[in-house]
Amino acid sequence: MKKIIKGKMYSTETAEKLGEYWNGLSKSDFKHITEELYRKRTGEFFLYGEGGPLSPYALTEWGERYGSEQIKPLTMEQAQAWAEEKLTSEEYEAIFGEVSEDGTKTQLCISCTAAELELIKRKAAAAGLSVSAFVLAQCLE
Repeated sequence: MKKIIKGKMYSTETAEKLGEYWNGLSKSDFKHITEELYRKRTGEFFLYGEGGPLSPYALTEWGERYGSEQIKPLTMEQAQAWAEEKLTSEEYEAIFGEVSEDGTKTQLCISCTAAELELIKRKAAAAGLSVSAFVLAQCLE
């Protein structure tokens, strides 16, 4: 599927499929849902989803509800939240990098322009790392 959203092309044919979720219901069930997480070559994430007339992917036209397929752009944080909920921990870490067991972190503040931050986010996503892990990797080389 291809979709242009806010002047950007999103294509399941050219992006990397990172993970998938299926709610276990057959396509004939009105509540069925399948979702796939993708990463574009630019590092941007998006979700391709399809579902029946009683799913979040339902559309209404002329008073009738029907199933559909949709593409939704995601921020890095939204992609991580989706992956936490829908994927195994191994699949999550394969996409976003290793997560510490105790979750402890120390905060570091840096200043950069908005353009520089977007570039860092794209490069981190393309490398399959969080922004923090990417910046640290660059500093520790």
